[in-house]
Amino acid sequence: MSNFIVTKDTEIEDLVRELPDSVVYLMEKGIRCLRCGEPIWGSIESAAKEKGFNSQEIETFIKDLNQMLKN
Repeated sequence: MSNFIVTKDTEIEDLVRELPDSVVYLMEKGIRCLRCGEPIWGSIESAAKEKGFNSQEIETFIKDLNQMLKN
């Protein structure tokens, strides 16, 4: 089992490698990890802020993603 923990500073590249299902989760929230088949990298926080999410919403994403890691 991995000791990987998602934080707001987690790079999307690392998140996708550790939790491939995160792509679907983030896309459902309107945060695209892939565009035209090419990955879009950066931190979870920067990608979410780019889409207009606030700090509280970003914390919810972090909690959800960490829960996904446990399942």
